[in-house]
Amino acid sequence: MGEQHAVKFPQEVLDEYAALGVDLPALFSAGDLGERMDIRILEASADRVVGTMPVKGNTQPYGLLHGGASAVLAETLGSVGAMMHGGINKIAVGVDLNCTHHRGARSGLVTGVATPVHKGRSTATFEIVITDDQDKRVCTARLTCLLRDTNS
Repeated sequence: MGEQHAVKFPQEVLDEYAALGVDLPALFSAGDLGERMDIRILEASADRVVGTMPVKGNTQPYGLLHGGASAVLAETLGSVGAMMHGGINKIAVGVDLNCTHHRGARSGLVTGVATPVHKGRSTATFEIVITDDQDKRVCTARLTCLLRDTNS
Protein backbone atom coordinates (compact mmCIF):
# COMPACT_ATOMS: atom_id res chain seq x y z
CA MET A 1 0.00 0.00 0.00
CA GLY A 2 1.01 3.60 -0.47
CA GLU A 3 3.15 2.83 -3.54
CA GLN A 4 3.18 5.26 -6.44
CA HIS A 5 1.52 3.97 -9.59
CA ALA A 6 0.68 5.60 -12.89
CA VAL A 7 -2.91 6.54 -13.65
CA LYS A 8 -3.82 6.78 -17.32
CA PHE A 9 -5.41 10.21 -17.96
CA PRO A 10 -6.53 11.61 -21.32
CA GLN A 11 -3.82 13.94 -22.67
CA GLU A 12 -6.24 16.89 -22.98
CA VAL A 13 -7.04 16.62 -19.27
CA LEU A 14 -3.34 16.51 -18.36
CA ASP A 15 -2.76 19.57 -20.58
CA GLU A 16 -5.67 21.48 -18.99
CA TYR A 17 -4.32 20.96 -15.48
CA ALA A 18 -0.69 21.53 -16.55
CA ALA A 19 -1.70 24.93 -17.97
CA LEU A 20 -2.67 25.88 -14.42
CA GLY A 21 0.64 24.59 -13.05
CA VAL A 22 -0.97 21.46 -11.57
CA ASP A 23 0.67 18.04 -11.99
CA LEU A 24 -2.52 15.97 -11.93
CA PRO A 25 -0.87 12.51 -11.68
CA ALA A 26 1.22 13.69 -8.72
CA LEU A 27 -1.88 14.93 -6.87
CA PHE A 28 -4.20 12.11 -7.79
CA SER A 29 -5.07 9.38 -5.30
CA ALA A 30 -8.01 7.41 -4.02
CA GLY A 31 -7.80 9.37 -0.75
CA ASP A 32 -6.83 8.16 2.71
CA LEU A 33 -9.58 5.53 2.91
CA GLY A 34 -8.80 4.31 -0.60
CA GLU A 35 -5.13 3.98 0.32
CA ARG A 36 -5.95 1.96 3.46
CA MET A 37 -8.10 -0.35 1.32
CA ASP A 38 -5.37 -0.49 -1.36
CA ILE A 39 -7.59 0.85 -4.15
CA ARG A 40 -5.62 1.40 -7.36
CA ILE A 41 -6.98 3.69 -10.05
CA LEU A 42 -5.75 2.39 -13.40
CA GLU A 43 -7.56 4.66 -15.85
CA ALA A 44 -9.48 7.90 -15.37
CA SER A 45 -11.57 9.99 -17.74
CA ALA A 46 -15.06 11.47 -17.72
CA ASP A 47 -16.24 8.48 -19.78
CA ARG A 48 -14.56 5.59 -17.98
CA VAL A 49 -12.79 5.04 -14.68
CA VAL A 50 -11.19 1.68 -13.87
CA GLY A 51 -9.79 0.63 -10.52
CA THR A 52 -8.94 -2.47 -8.50
CA MET A 53 -9.06 -3.47 -4.86
CA PRO A 54 -7.80 -6.63 -3.15
CA VAL A 55 -10.33 -8.79 -1.34
CA LYS A 56 -7.77 -9.59 1.36
CA GLY A 57 -7.94 -6.97 4.10
CA ASN A 58 -11.41 -5.85 2.98
CA THR A 59 -13.52 -8.74 4.24
CA GLN A 60 -16.30 -9.19 6.77
CA PRO A 61 -16.23 -11.86 9.53
CA TYR A 62 -17.31 -14.66 7.16
CA GLY A 63 -14.27 -14.08 4.95
CA LEU A 64 -16.23 -12.52 2.10
CA LEU A 65 -15.58 -9.13 0.53
CA HIS A 66 -17.35 -6.60 2.76
CA GLY A 67 -20.27 -4.87 1.07
CA GLY A 68 -19.03 -1.59 2.50
CA ALA A 69 -15.69 -2.15 0.78
CA SER A 70 -17.52 -2.55 -2.54
CA ALA A 71 -19.36 0.69 -1.76
CA VAL A 72 -16.07 2.50 -1.08
CA LEU A 73 -14.63 1.27 -4.38
CA ALA A 74 -17.80 2.28 -6.23
CA GLU A 75 -17.96 5.75 -4.68
CA THR A 76 -14.26 6.31 -5.33
CA LEU A 77 -14.51 5.41 -9.02
CA GLY A 78 -17.77 7.28 -9.61
CA SER A 79 -16.47 10.37 -7.82
CA VAL A 80 -13.33 10.37 -9.94
CA GLY A 81 -15.46 10.19 -13.09
CA ALA A 82 -17.65 13.05 -11.86
CA MET A 83 -14.56 15.10 -11.00
CA MET A 84 -13.13 14.48 -14.46
CA HIS A 85 -16.45 15.51 -16.02
CA GLY A 86 -16.74 18.64 -13.86
CA GLY A 87 -13.23 19.78 -14.72
CA ILE A 88 -10.98 22.18 -12.88
CA ASN A 89 -13.73 24.56 -11.77
CA LYS A 90 -15.95 21.96 -10.05
CA ILE A 91 -15.80 19.74 -6.98
CA ALA A 92 -17.67 16.43 -7.08
CA VAL A 93 -19.58 15.59 -3.90
CA GLY A 94 -21.44 12.28 -3.60
CA VAL A 95 -25.12 12.73 -2.72
CA ASP A 96 -26.60 9.28 -3.44
CA LEU A 97 -25.06 5.82 -3.58
CA ASN A 98 -26.83 2.50 -3.94
CA CYS A 99 -25.28 -0.92 -4.28
CA THR A 100 -26.66 -4.32 -5.17
CA HIS A 101 -24.42 -7.18 -4.06
CA HIS A 102 -24.76 -10.16 -6.40
CA ARG A 103 -22.16 -12.66 -5.16
CA GLY A 104 -19.36 -12.98 -2.66
CA ALA A 105 -15.64 -12.88 -3.32
CA ARG A 106 -13.12 -14.56 -1.00
CA SER A 107 -9.77 -13.82 -2.63
CA GLY A 108 -7.98 -12.06 -5.45
CA LEU A 109 -8.72 -8.64 -6.83
CA VAL A 110 -12.03 -7.07 -7.70
CA THR A 111 -12.16 -4.61 -10.58
CA GLY A 112 -14.58 -1.73 -10.83
CA VAL A 113 -15.52 0.10 -14.01
CA ALA A 114 -17.47 3.35 -13.74
CA THR A 115 -19.32 4.69 -16.78
CA PRO A 116 -21.57 7.74 -16.98
CA VAL A 117 -25.34 7.51 -16.95
CA HIS A 118 -25.80 11.31 -16.86
CA LYS A 119 -23.23 14.10 -17.25
CA GLY A 120 -24.96 17.38 -16.49
CA ARG A 121 -23.93 20.86 -15.40
CA SER A 122 -24.80 20.40 -11.73
CA THR A 123 -24.93 16.62 -11.28
CA ALA A 124 -23.25 13.52 -12.69
CA THR A 125 -24.42 9.93 -12.27
CA PHE A 126 -22.22 6.90 -12.83
CA GLU A 127 -22.92 3.17 -12.94
CA ILE A 128 -20.15 1.13 -11.39
CA VAL A 129 -19.81 -2.60 -12.15
CA ILE A 130 -17.51 -4.56 -9.86
CA THR A 131 -16.31 -7.99 -11.00
CA ASP A 132 -14.09 -10.71 -9.55
CA ASP A 133 -11.02 -12.39 -11.05
CA GLN A 134 -13.30 -14.66 -13.11
CA ASP A 135 -15.10 -11.61 -14.54
CA LYS A 136 -18.25 -12.49 -12.60
CA ARG A 137 -20.30 -9.55 -11.38
CA VAL A 138 -19.95 -9.04 -7.63
CA CYS A 139 -21.74 -5.71 -7.27
CA THR A 140 -23.59 -3.13 -9.32
CA ALA A 141 -23.70 0.40 -7.94
CA ARG A 142 -24.97 3.81 -8.97
CA LEU A 143 -23.51 7.07 -7.67
CA THR A 144 -24.84 10.59 -8.16
CA CYS A 145 -22.53 13.50 -7.42
CA LEU A 146 -23.35 17.16 -7.04
CA LEU A 147 -20.93 19.33 -9.03
CA ARG A 148 -20.17 22.41 -6.93
CA ASP A 149 -18.15 25.42 -8.03
CA THR A 150 -14.67 25.40 -6.51
CA ASN A 151 -15.14 28.96 -5.25
CA SER A 152 -18.38 28.33 -3.32
